[in-house]
Amino acid sequence: MSAHAPRTAEPRAVEPYSDADLARLGLRRERLPVHVAAIMDGNGRWAVERGRPRHEGHAAGAQTADRIVEECARLGIEQLTLYCFSRENWKRPAAEFEFLMALLKRYAVEQRPNVQRHDLRFETIGRRDGLPADVMAEVDRTIELAKPNRGMRLCLALDYGSRDEITRAARKIADEVAAGGLRPEDVTEDALAARLDTAGWPDPDLVLRTAGEYRVSNFLLWQISYAELSISDKPWPDFGPEDLHAALRSFAARDRRFGGLNDPPAPPAAAET
Repeated sequence: MSAHAPRTAEPRAVEPYSDADLARLGLRRERLPVHVAAIMDGNGRWAVERGRPRHEGHAAGAQTADRIVEECARLGIEQLTLYCFSRENWKRPAAEFEFLMALLKRYAVEQRPNVQRHDLRFETIGRRDGLPADVMAEVDRTIELAKPNRGMRLCLALDYGSRDEITRAARKIADEVAAGGLRPEDVTEDALAARLDTAGWPDPDLVLRTAGEYRVSNFLLWQISYAELSISDKPWPDFGPEDLHAALRSFAARDRRFGGLNDPPAPPAAAET
């Protein structure tokens, strides 16, 4: 995806994977995660290592996002959350920020055919007040277009930081207690979760991170308490559907105990060659 020019052709619709298709990939529908979250790391370094300006890495990363969104929709993943712009990203140079905002604006527009073809829901989490109004206007148009849809939820984390999200939720609770609308003894985990940006959504089952970094970078800290982590050494622009499939096969083989004891899962099906 380019930040400067629209696509010359609309993407064609792609059929969802059948159970037989999944078996050929070594996957089973009942062992797929419901919610995948991705920390799309390594865009700038990918460009610098190739002697290119950092913004070319971000543009290449947006193309990867297109491919992964489509693949998750075909696989039957119910929600994909992409960490697009963090609270910490405000520290980037002004020129890089401007490019990222132009890229986001273009992405929101260019996703509209995909939103319709794949019946995608389109949502955001994070702060909205600091981002450019023209960018958020295009994002909101895509959100509105997608409201009737019932397919995979594509969520973009924009100007997002988990500590900030939890702080905002705690402040809402404090205000409600002060106003008499909520008793202190009613402040529970569920009460706080209901005031997070992600209220009502399933927590991530699988967190993908690229570029070989072993950290969560202030991303969905509350929600990923029991998520499985998958770290790829590839930078995000080089991450492809085959890497996603490998992460999903690894996920399917894990024994998710949630603090208790479970029987081990059945081994994943071998991918057909």
